[in-house]
Amino acid sequence: MQWERKSVWASLAWRLFRHEARRGELTIILVAITLSVAAVLSLSMFSARLQAALTEKSAQFMAADRELSSSKAVDPSWISEAEAQGLKHAQQRAMRSMVFANDKMVLADVRAVNQHYPLKGKIKFSQKPFEIAQETSQLPASGEVWIDSRLFQVLGVEIGDKLEVGDALLTISKVVADIPDRGFSVFGNDHLVLMRLVDLESTHIAGPGSRVGYRYFFSGDENVLNDYYDWLEPKLNRELQRWYSVADDDSAIGRSVRRAERYFLLASLLAIVLASVSIAVAAQRYSQRHFDPVAIMKTLGASRALVQKVYLLQIFFITLSGILLGVLFGYLIQQGVILAIAEQVPVNMDSWYWRPVLVAVFTGFVCAVLFSLYPLLKLFSVPPLRVLRRDMGANLSSRFVQFTAAGGAILLLMWAYSGDIKISLILFGCGIVLVVLLLLVTMGLIRIGRKLGQGSIGAWQLAWARIRRRAMDNAVQLISFSITLLLLLVVLVMRNDMVSQWRDQLPEGTPNYFMANITQQQLPELKQHFSDLQVEMGNLYPMIRGRLSVINGERVRTAVSKEDDNGQNEGRAGLGREAALTWIDQVQEGNKIVAGQWFGQSIGEIKEVSVEQKIAERLDIQLGDRLTFNIGGQILEAKVTSLREVNWQSMKPNFYFIFQPAAMRDFVATYITSFHLDEANKPTLTPLMAPFSSVSLFDVDARINQLRDIVDQVSLAVEFILILVLCAGSLVLIAQVQASMDERLQELAILRTLGAKGSLIRFSVIFEFVIIGVVAGAMAALANELTLYLLQSQIFNMEFTLHWPFWILAPLIGALVVGILGAISCWRLLSLNTSQLLRNMV
Repeated sequence: MQWERKSVWASLAWRLFRHEARRGELTIILVAITLSVAAVLSLSMFSARLQAALTEKSAQFMAADRELSSSKAVDPSWISEAEAQGLKHAQQRAMRSMVFANDKMVLADVRAVNQHYPLKGKIKFSQKPFEIAQETSQLPASGEVWIDSRLFQVLGVEIGDKLEVGDALLTISKVVADIPDRGFSVFGNDHLVLMRLVDLESTHIAGPGSRVGYRYFFSGDENVLNDYYDWLEPKLNRELQRWYSVADDDSAIGRSVRRAERYFLLASLLAIVLASVSIAVAAQRYSQRHFDPVAIMKTLGASRALVQKVYLLQIFFITLSGILLGVLFGYLIQQGVILAIAEQVPVNMDSWYWRPVLVAVFTGFVCAVLFSLYPLLKLFSVPPLRVLRRDMGANLSSRFVQFTAAGGAILLLMWAYSGDIKISLILFGCGIVLVVLLLLVTMGLIRIGRKLGQGSIGAWQLAWARIRRRAMDNAVQLISFSITLLLLLVVLVMRNDMVSQWRDQLPEGTPNYFMANITQQQLPELKQHFSDLQVEMGNLYPMIRGRLSVINGERVRTAVSKEDDNGQNEGRAGLGREAALTWIDQVQEGNKIVAGQWFGQSIGEIKEVSVEQKIAERLDIQLGDRLTFNIGGQILEAKVTSLREVNWQSMKPNFYFIFQPAAMRDFVATYITSFHLDEANKPTLTPLMAPFSSVSLFDVDARINQLRDIVDQVSLAVEFILILVLCAGSLVLIAQVQASMDERLQELAILRTLGAKGSLIRFSVIFEFVIIGVVAGAMAALANELTLYLLQSQIFNMEFTLHWPFWILAPLIGALVVGILGAISCWRLLSLNTSQLLRNMV
């Protein structure tokens, strides 16, 4: 008997599902669930693939997926464990040493690598100095070295000459243009010498007292790398060793990639919210359309439990169908996007990511259940008497369950997907603020509607009367429109701000060469020489190197070699190295004073210094502190009078410490400057620098081109993310308009019966949607500023500015988009005559 009862309600649910599917009754909710799953899956899958591609690209700037740096050789068992876990590994020794040739000597950055280097990226070389470089997978042979272009000129050597490195005499075989892990630092890059690790011992430059950097590179599967680090972490000495990944990269590339990843996460979170809104609207309409069938079923003797089972099973059928269709369409969408940008952004199509699929399916089920909860409870409470009295609705009046279930579902999905409670709470909190403001605005619209709806009946008055009469429904619709417009604004403005900042950091003509060690005597001749060759130089900055030794009378720690560390190197944390010091009259371009004041015109009893904000936080330096520097044996004490925020992504010389010019008159400085040289004019480098053999030239052109390439790829990816979210938002708006079609059908039938003209009805409907669109756009613009402020200041580390154009554009766009969508969605009803409207109501 129990089995028969189960068969009855299961069979009834299936027959009802097939019947309504044929009639199109399930279209809205099915499309909503399909949309939610497809949007989340396509965005999540695309973001996962794109993040993997960008991470792979960024790893090329580290020469590996992970790097272990150490000030001494590590335990060989660490390398054996990496091999046992199937990881590839390479080694490098880095040190600064004097190199000699033709009775000349120069300080160089010597890199000794083994045969596996690099694991990621390519070494670039050329056959002659300053020629266009090409990639290679080769390394110097044993007994050979590769040196950079400037070193050829400074030492006066050619290919085939000998270079003395320590006690070894090595043959110069090629010009090295760049290596993957050289970095962006202008001040830290000496002339580059690349050699094999097997030749290092014969040079004796890595003996006792030398400061050698030991670098171990690892590459392999992400999970294996994480497992290896879990094994390695307890064994690391934080004073000697550090583990690096792409996420730890604080270069311009690392910051750009991390910001792009946060944007992808944000876009996916907003897609979840859009999906939630669409399902809530569809479920509400589904419930209202089934009030009559439920009343009939109850009149014929169906119990409340039977009705619940029938509709819950039907919701399950709809949800399952929507999820399957959503997974299919979502996969096809992300495949289409990836194929469309394949030439610009190389994405690995072979890898598969299960997490986006699980998140999309989870999103579909949670949205369908929690957003259908209140409408279903209303449906189950419909009284049988509704068969006779159509004005009777559901007995459930409290919306607390609806708001709790809807809000909880959104926050749960955002948190589960992102794993970042901070960004989830920011978006959720701003949404709550918007909802509260919109409810207050709705009350104001009701008051306005009472006044504007009076008098002679016109399209404008009819629109305001409808807004007032359908106050609660319009409030829900207004909230839906506003949230959708808000999310689209956030994605659009964040995209514009990010791409703009990326482009600004690398404008056309960005300096790609730096010159250092320019003496005061060389300045006039250098300026004239560059002017004669029509090459424009950038600003000249005086520079000396000094070590911060004391803060407020307390000694700071300095980096020492392991042989020198006798336990007496204790004290306050310091830089651990010499810093580049400069002095200028005005605040440097790209710097902003965030505390204190810039230098005065005269020097007082104590000299003044300005400190970069982040290094001040790291060293716990405050305004008014006394800093003592050791500059070539001379002691300089200065008072901190300002803190500066520095744009380190500007690719211009920047400094931790800037002194008052009058305080540095006793010191002899060299100068640093920069200039831009395009690809076609690179051959002029040789005559350009020939008269100045003592001047150091740093070529960052390869790094800038790589960074610009990543920025272009990320920007293009952001464009497609924006398009996907815009499509999702547009479909949600259409679903919201469709949700009110049944009630509008009745209104139009009554107005037609009473003799209202078609033009009056059409314009009144358009005006209604335009009014709602203007209000929704204005409120979305207001909430957009709050959301962007929190996101940019707390999540993306961007400078916030007000977006005044959107205060005007958002209401106009809201009126245009909502008005057009409303008119299109209602056009079929507006074109029906009175008899057709009445027949459709039956």
